[in-house]
Amino acid sequence: MADDESPPATEGAPPPAKRKEGSFLWFLVKLVIVVLLFRTFVFGMFSIPSESMLPTALWGDYLFTEKWPYGYSQASMPFDLPFFQGRVFGRVPARGDVVVFKHPVDRETYIKRVIGLPGDTVQVKGGVLYLNGAAVPKVRVADFVAPITPYDPCRIARFRGTAPDGTAVCRYPRFRETLPNGTSYFVLDFGAADTNNPWGIDADNTDPVIVPEGKLFMMGDNRDDSLDSRFPSEAGEGVGFLPIENVIGRAAVIAFSTDGTAGWFNPVSWFTAARWHRIGGTM
Repeated sequence: MADDESPPATEGAPPPAKRKEGSFLWFLVKLVIVVLLFRTFVFGMFSIPSESMLPTALWGDYLFTEKWPYGYSQASMPFDLPFFQGRVFGRVPARGDVVVFKHPVDRETYIKRVIGLPGDTVQVKGGVLYLNGAAVPKVRVADFVAPITPYDPCRIARFRGTAPDGTAVCRYPRFRETLPNGTSYFVLDFGAADTNNPWGIDADNTDPVIVPEGKLFMMGDNRDDSLDSRFPSEAGEGVGFLPIENVIGRAAVIAFSTDGTAGWFNPVSWFTAARWHRIGGTM
């Protein structure tokens, strides 16, 4: 055989491998399926759209929510699709859990803390929470101090101040509440609830109510700036009693946080606006 001749092809050898057409498209399809399954049954993502959960969750926080602790319902499904009625593997949340849920009327996504379970009597008197006739301990602690940003503009002038480094800050009165099951967390209380709402309700002084079967009583940690179960259930307004089947999941970990100063066309601001110290924090 001459040096420049190629050896003859072996009879019966398989043909050279060819790239399968559409393999990348099939990979994308499988990836979408995996992501949908993950977001449906394991973790979801939720961004905090207001100040109603200060100081626990800040406007601009992005949270992972655990889907499995309370079971699955329509609220757990992608895009709120009505695949089935009721709940599967359902479990009632515990008092004190921070829960992401669908509003009973307009199905918008909200986040609040579970305060009352089915059968509980809930009341607020003088800004103090009462459960089943007993006052929930509420202890004054150091102020919650937050820089004034687009996501935390500090609307109440008397709370505005300056940090030692000259930064404009808001100093909110902060308290620690401890529920009967031992769950402890911080709340804000401005001293006087705003009664300038469509119902003329004083959220610091409410009538006692009994939580119906299959429902939850929810409250925001920012007690004077939260439309929750103290208010009637109306689209874009109060929550009223929350059906347990509207629960999406339990707020778990802060995946990212931004203060609202980032600009789309300024990549540097994406980093300077991030609240790096909050990333990885738990609810």
